[in-house]
Amino acid sequence: MPKGETTRREREKLRHRREILDAALVLFSEHGFHNVSMQMVAATAEFGTGTLYSFFRNKEDLYHTLIVELADRFHQTLTNAIGSGSDEIENLRNYVTAKALVFSANLNVVRLYYRETTGASFNFKAGLASEIRAQHTAHLEGLARVFADGIKKKQFNRIADPYFLALTLDSLTNAILLGSLEDLESRPYPHDPDELLNIFFKGLLVA
Repeated sequence: MPKGETTRREREKLRHRREILDAALVLFSEHGFHNVSMQMVAATAEFGTGTLYSFFRNKEDLYHTLIVELADRFHQTLTNAIGSGSDEIENLRNYVTAKALVFSANLNVVRLYYRETTGASFNFKAGLASEIRAQHTAHLEGLARVFADGIKKKQFNRIADPYFLALTLDSLTNAILLGSLEDLESRPYPHDPDELLNIFFKGLLVA
């Protein structure tokens, strides 16, 4: 078999793992972490409980995997977006747009994560948070480089440290995205990235 090609058995294992994760996401989203058991996940995924334990050590490991996969998708998407433009302005537009796309494509996991992390604290969350913080720091640093390069090229005024500008844009987009969860119809995330970026590009005060 050529290197890199998966066997039928390996593909089947990957499919089973995905079906388990999908079932767990539905149950966690509907009932919350505490109210879901491995037996419930097994029944929903139509596998024996033993099959679940062949993939995941316990319910915490299953939840951890769901959230880390989401964080990986966010990190990769945003990293690619930050470096995909022809100049710094386009990089910022791509970042704002990509963030909305990956967010909307994973709404169930986002809702689950924010609901559980604002409630009771679980022991396993300490390690999970550190993983997500590391990825978040990495994409903030990438975003800060975009602002720094734009300042260096005289595209942007240096109104603040590039890292603080990155943190401000990241926090602004997060706040609007999370706010849109409450009412996606009347308060949707803007389709035009400049609706947000004009806060930076034009400022609030009338000259």
